[in-house]
Amino acid sequence: MPRQGVMDSIFNSIRERYEENMLESIKKSKLPTHVAVIMDGNRRFARELKMSANEGHEMGKKKLEEFLDWCFDIGIKIVTVYAFSTENFSRDSDEIEYLMNLYANSFNNIIKDERVIRNKIKIRMIGKIDLLPDYVREAAKRAEEFTKDYDNFLLNVAIAYGGREEILDAIRKMASDVKNGKIEPEDIDDSIMHKYLYTGEIQDPDLIIRTSGEERISNFLLWQSAYSELYFMDVYWPEMTRLDLLKAIRDYQRRNRRFGK
Repeated sequence: MPRQGVMDSIFNSIRERYEENMLESIKKSKLPTHVAVIMDGNRRFARELKMSANEGHEMGKKKLEEFLDWCFDIGIKIVTVYAFSTENFSRDSDEIEYLMNLYANSFNNIIKDERVIRNKIKIRMIGKIDLLPDYVREAAKRAEEFTKDYDNFLLNVAIAYGGREEILDAIRKMASDVKNGKIEPEDIDDSIMHKYLYTGEIQDPDLIIRTSGEERISNFLLWQSAYSELYFMDVYWPEMTRLDLLKAIRDYQRRNRRFGK
Protein backbone atom coordinates (compact mmCIF):
# COMPACT_ATOMS: atom_id res chain seq x y z
CA MET A 1 0.00 0.00 0.00
CA PRO A 2 1.41 3.45 -0.90
CA ARG A 3 2.60 5.57 2.03
CA GLN A 4 -0.31 8.04 1.66
CA GLY A 5 -2.78 5.16 1.72
CA VAL A 6 -1.22 3.82 4.93
CA MET A 7 -1.39 7.26 6.55
CA ASP A 8 -5.03 7.70 5.52
CA SER A 9 -5.91 4.28 6.93
CA ILE A 10 -4.22 5.09 10.25
CA PHE A 11 -5.91 8.49 10.43
CA ASN A 12 -9.34 6.98 9.70
CA SER A 13 -8.82 4.30 12.34
CA ILE A 14 -7.85 6.91 14.95
CA ARG A 15 -10.82 9.10 14.05
CA GLU A 16 -13.27 6.20 14.23
CA ARG A 17 -11.94 5.22 17.66
CA TYR A 18 -12.17 8.84 18.80
CA GLU A 19 -15.78 9.07 17.59
CA GLU A 20 -16.77 5.84 19.33
CA ASN A 21 -15.19 6.98 22.59
CA MET A 22 -17.00 10.32 22.35
CA LEU A 23 -20.29 8.55 21.57
CA GLU A 24 -19.91 6.33 24.63
CA SER A 25 -19.10 9.38 26.73
CA ILE A 26 -22.07 11.53 25.67
CA LYS A 27 -24.48 8.63 26.12
CA LYS A 28 -23.55 8.63 29.81
CA SER A 29 -24.79 12.24 30.22
CA LYS A 30 -28.19 13.82 29.63
CA LEU A 31 -28.98 13.85 25.92
CA PRO A 32 -31.08 16.51 24.21
CA THR A 33 -34.54 15.11 23.60
CA HIS A 34 -35.28 17.45 20.71
CA VAL A 35 -32.67 18.64 18.21
CA ALA A 36 -33.55 21.10 15.45
CA VAL A 37 -31.27 21.84 12.52
CA ILE A 38 -31.01 24.63 9.95
CA MET A 39 -29.54 22.79 7.00
CA ASP A 40 -27.65 25.67 5.40
CA GLY A 41 -25.00 25.79 2.70
CA ASN A 42 -26.06 23.39 -0.07
CA ARG A 43 -25.68 25.98 -2.84
CA ARG A 44 -22.42 27.46 -1.58
CA PHE A 45 -20.98 23.96 -1.16
CA ALA A 46 -21.94 23.12 -4.75
CA ARG A 47 -20.57 26.42 -6.06
CA GLU A 48 -17.16 25.82 -4.47
CA LEU A 49 -17.03 22.39 -6.12
CA LYS A 50 -18.18 23.90 -9.44
CA MET A 51 -21.40 21.88 -9.32
CA SER A 52 -24.96 23.00 -9.97
CA ALA A 53 -27.17 24.20 -7.12
CA ASN A 54 -29.46 21.22 -7.75
CA GLU A 55 -26.55 18.82 -7.25
CA GLY A 56 -25.89 20.57 -3.96
CA HIS A 57 -29.51 20.05 -2.89
CA GLU A 58 -29.27 16.37 -3.83
CA MET A 59 -26.19 16.00 -1.65
CA GLY A 60 -28.02 17.84 1.11
CA LYS A 61 -30.84 15.30 0.92
CA LYS A 62 -28.37 12.43 1.31
CA LYS A 63 -26.78 14.20 4.25
CA LEU A 64 -30.15 14.48 5.95
CA GLU A 65 -30.59 10.71 5.70
CA GLU A 66 -27.19 10.26 7.36
CA PHE A 67 -27.97 12.88 10.00
CA LEU A 68 -31.19 11.14 10.99
CA ASP A 69 -29.37 7.81 11.30
CA TRP A 70 -26.83 9.47 13.62
CA CYS A 71 -29.53 11.08 15.76
CA PHE A 72 -31.59 7.93 16.17
CA ASP A 73 -28.47 5.86 16.90
CA ILE A 74 -27.49 8.34 19.63
CA GLY A 75 -30.99 8.25 21.11
CA ILE A 76 -32.40 11.66 20.17
CA LYS A 77 -36.17 11.21 20.07
CA ILE A 78 -37.32 14.35 18.21
CA VAL A 79 -35.68 15.99 15.20
CA THR A 80 -36.97 19.10 13.42
CA VAL A 81 -35.37 20.08 10.11
CA TYR A 82 -35.72 23.42 8.32
CA ALA A 83 -36.28 22.19 4.77
CA PHE A 84 -37.83 25.16 2.94
CA SER A 85 -38.79 28.59 4.26
CA THR A 86 -41.56 30.87 3.06
CA GLU A 87 -38.80 33.23 1.89
CA ASN A 88 -37.36 30.47 -0.32
CA PHE A 89 -40.34 30.86 -2.67
CA SER A 90 -38.57 33.95 -4.03
CA ARG A 91 -35.77 31.82 -5.51
CA ASP A 92 -35.37 30.97 -9.18
CA SER A 93 -38.39 29.01 -10.46
CA ASP A 94 -36.25 26.18 -11.86
CA GLU A 95 -34.59 25.67 -8.48
CA ILE A 96 -37.93 25.71 -6.68
CA GLU A 97 -39.35 23.14 -9.10
CA TYR A 98 -36.34 20.89 -8.56
CA LEU A 99 -36.70 21.16 -4.79
CA MET A 100 -40.43 20.44 -4.88
CA ASN A 101 -39.81 17.29 -6.93
CA LEU A 102 -37.04 16.31 -4.50
CA TYR A 103 -39.40 16.70 -1.55
CA ALA A 104 -42.26 14.85 -3.23
CA ASN A 105 -40.01 11.91 -4.11
CA SER A 106 -38.63 11.82 -0.57
CA PHE A 107 -42.12 11.80 0.97
CA ASN A 108 -43.29 9.10 -1.43
CA ASN A 109 -40.28 6.94 -0.57
CA ILE A 110 -41.03 7.11 3.15
CA ILE A 111 -43.78 4.51 2.89
CA LYS A 112 -41.24 1.93 1.68
CA ASP A 113 -38.24 3.08 3.72
CA GLU A 114 -37.18 0.18 5.97
CA ARG A 115 -35.47 2.55 8.40
CA VAL A 116 -38.69 4.47 8.95
CA ILE A 117 -40.63 1.26 9.53
CA ARG A 118 -37.96 -0.39 11.69
CA ASN A 119 -37.40 2.67 13.88
CA LYS A 120 -41.12 3.60 13.95
CA ILE A 121 -40.47 7.20 12.92
CA LYS A 122 -43.51 9.45 12.88
CA ILE A 123 -43.37 12.14 10.18
CA ARG A 124 -45.05 15.52 10.61
CA MET A 125 -45.09 18.55 8.33
CA ILE A 126 -45.05 21.99 9.91
CA GLY A 127 -45.59 25.18 7.95
CA LYS A 128 -48.05 26.69 5.50
CA ILE A 129 -48.55 23.42 3.67
CA ASP A 130 -51.31 24.94 1.52
CA LEU A 131 -48.63 26.98 -0.31
CA LEU A 132 -47.03 23.80 -1.69
CA PRO A 133 -47.92 22.35 -5.11
CA ASP A 134 -50.67 19.74 -4.97
CA TYR A 135 -48.36 16.80 -5.73
CA VAL A 136 -46.00 17.76 -2.90
CA ARG A 137 -48.86 18.28 -0.45
CA GLU A 138 -50.41 14.93 -1.37
CA ALA A 139 -47.08 13.10 -0.98
CA ALA A 140 -46.56 14.76 2.41
CA LYS A 141 -50.04 13.72 3.55
CA ARG A 142 -49.36 10.11 2.50
CA ALA A 143 -46.15 10.08 4.54
CA GLU A 144 -47.96 11.50 7.58
CA GLU A 145 -50.83 9.05 7.26
CA PHE A 146 -48.50 6.07 6.82
CA THR A 147 -46.51 6.91 9.97
CA LYS A 148 -49.27 8.39 12.16
CA ASP A 149 -49.25 5.48 14.65
CA TYR A 150 -45.46 5.31 15.01
CA ASP A 151 -44.25 6.56 18.38
CA ASN A 152 -40.56 5.77 18.79
CA PHE A 153 -39.11 8.83 17.04
CA LEU A 154 -40.62 12.03 15.64
CA LEU A 155 -39.37 13.88 12.57
CA ASN A 156 -40.82 17.34 11.98
CA VAL A 157 -40.23 18.69 8.48
CA ALA A 158 -40.51 22.49 8.40
CA ILE A 159 -41.53 23.18 4.81
CA ALA A 160 -43.07 26.40 3.51
CA TYR A 161 -42.31 27.46 7.07
CA GLY A 162 -41.73 30.85 8.66
CA GLY A 163 -41.53 31.55 12.39
CA ARG A 164 -43.27 34.92 12.19
CA GLU A 165 -46.04 33.43 10.05
CA GLU A 166 -46.46 30.64 12.60
CA ILE A 167 -46.94 33.13 15.44
CA LEU A 168 -49.33 35.27 13.38
CA ASP A 169 -51.39 32.20 12.45
CA ALA A 170 -51.54 31.23 16.13
CA ILE A 171 -52.73 34.73 17.08
CA ARG A 172 -55.42 34.68 14.39
CA LYS A 173 -56.72 31.30 15.57
CA MET A 174 -56.73 32.40 19.20
CA ALA A 175 -58.51 35.64 18.32
CA SER A 176 -61.17 33.66 16.47
CA ASP A 177 -61.61 31.29 19.43
CA VAL A 178 -61.86 34.23 21.83
CA LYS A 179 -64.48 35.82 19.61
CA ASN A 180 -66.45 32.57 19.54
CA GLY A 181 -66.22 32.12 23.30
CA LYS A 182 -63.99 29.03 23.18
CA ILE A 183 -61.30 30.63 25.34
CA GLU A 184 -61.08 33.69 27.57
CA PRO A 185 -58.32 36.26 26.97
CA GLU A 186 -57.11 36.00 30.57
CA ASP A 187 -56.66 32.23 30.15
CA ILE A 188 -54.07 32.61 27.39
CA ASP A 189 -50.65 31.54 28.66
CA ASP A 190 -47.59 29.70 27.38
CA SER A 191 -49.29 26.29 27.37
CA ILE A 192 -52.28 27.66 25.44
CA MET A 193 -49.98 29.35 22.93
CA HIS A 194 -48.18 26.07 22.27
CA LYS A 195 -51.44 24.41 21.28
CA TYR A 196 -51.90 26.93 18.48
CA LEU A 197 -48.39 26.62 17.05
CA TYR A 198 -47.59 24.35 14.10
CA THR A 199 -45.50 22.17 16.40
CA GLY A 200 -48.39 21.70 18.81
CA GLU A 201 -47.58 20.54 22.30
CA ILE A 202 -44.32 18.75 21.57
CA GLN A 203 -41.30 19.69 23.64
CA ASP A 204 -39.37 22.80 22.53
CA PRO A 205 -35.96 22.07 20.98
CA ASP A 206 -33.17 21.63 23.51
CA LEU A 207 -30.52 22.24 20.87
CA ILE A 208 -30.64 24.12 17.55
CA ILE A 209 -27.77 23.52 15.12
CA ARG A 210 -26.99 25.68 12.11
CA THR A 211 -24.37 24.79 9.51
CA SER A 212 -22.47 27.00 7.01
CA GLY A 213 -20.92 29.46 9.48
CA GLU A 214 -23.92 31.80 9.59
CA GLU A 215 -24.94 32.77 13.12
CA ARG A 216 -28.63 33.63 13.03
CA ILE A 217 -31.98 31.86 13.44
CA SER A 218 -33.46 33.03 10.12
CA ASN A 219 -37.12 32.97 11.15
CA PHE A 220 -36.96 29.41 12.49
CA LEU A 221 -38.94 28.29 15.57
CA LEU A 222 -38.97 31.82 16.99
CA TRP A 223 -41.31 31.05 19.89
CA GLN A 224 -40.01 27.55 20.58
CA SER A 225 -36.34 28.57 20.63
CA ALA A 226 -36.66 30.96 23.59
CA TYR A 227 -34.45 28.77 25.80
CA SER A 228 -32.85 26.50 23.22
CA GLU A 229 -29.09 26.12 23.18
CA LEU A 230 -27.65 27.36 19.87
CA TYR A 231 -24.70 25.77 18.13
CA PHE A 232 -23.19 27.14 14.92
CA MET A 233 -20.95 25.01 12.70
CA ASP A 234 -18.43 26.39 10.25
CA VAL A 235 -19.13 23.66 7.68
CA TYR A 236 -21.66 23.49 4.88
CA TRP A 237 -24.56 21.11 5.41
CA PRO A 238 -23.44 18.46 2.85
CA GLU A 239 -20.00 18.19 4.52
CA MET A 240 -21.25 17.79 8.09
CA THR A 241 -19.93 14.64 9.79
CA ARG A 242 -21.07 12.49 12.68
CA LEU A 243 -18.13 13.88 14.64
CA ASP A 244 -19.53 17.40 14.11
CA LEU A 245 -22.84 16.29 15.60
CA LEU A 246 -21.15 14.59 18.54
CA LYS A 247 -19.17 17.77 19.26
CA ALA A 248 -22.40 19.79 19.21
CA ILE A 249 -24.03 17.44 21.71
CA ARG A 250 -20.95 17.44 23.94
CA ASP A 251 -20.99 21.24 23.92
CA TYR A 252 -24.70 21.17 24.82
CA GLN A 253 -23.99 18.84 27.75
CA ARG A 254 -21.32 21.16 29.10
CA ARG A 255 -23.66 24.14 29.30
CA ASN A 256 -25.53 25.06 32.47
CA ARG A 257 -29.17 25.41 31.39
CA ARG A 258 -30.86 27.74 33.89
CA PHE A 259 -33.90 28.78 31.80
CA GLY A 260 -33.61 32.32 33.13
CA LYS A 261 -33.64 31.22 36.79
